[in-house]
Amino acid sequence: MSFHIKESELDEKKMLKQLHDPRAGATVQFHGLVRNHNEGREVLSLAYEAYKEMAELEGKIIIDEAIAKFGILNAYCEHRVGHLEIGDVAVWVVAFSKHRNEGFLACRYIIDEVKARVPIWKKEFYCDGTDEWVYCPNCAGYAKDQQHDHDHDHKHD
Repeated sequence: MSFHIKESELDEKKMLKQLHDPRAGATVQFHGLVRNHNEGREVLSLAYEAYKEMAELEGKIIIDEAIAKFGILNAYCEHRVGHLEIGDVAVWVVAFSKHRNEGFLACRYIIDEVKARVPIWKKEFYCDGTDEWVYCPNCAGYAKDQQHDHDHDHKHD
């Protein structure tokens, strides 16, 4: 399967070795990291939950779309669930392509579509002792809105 929901840390080296295609001239990767802030609030950690079966099915569809749309050789995405600490890799996308441009475009397409379409939910735990389920409709539409500010200061709304 080309898309996985995982509770354990990602094993990128192992996956890169398994997925490598000798025809590839480029390997493009994206790492989504847990950061210590969001919307002006200090974040201690976060937790992800997913509807695993549906998430993996939709994720595979997205990977297949990227392969067809950009002509890449292979792609893979893993998204973590469970409790994650600051600096942990929450999502990893890798695209193997003959040339770098197709790999960059496919990698971006995959992460944008995963954020918009895959049933994964994020709960942030804040320094003030509160927690909150987070949904950012602007992140979900980011593929169409290139002006989105990822610090969630939505001045353009």
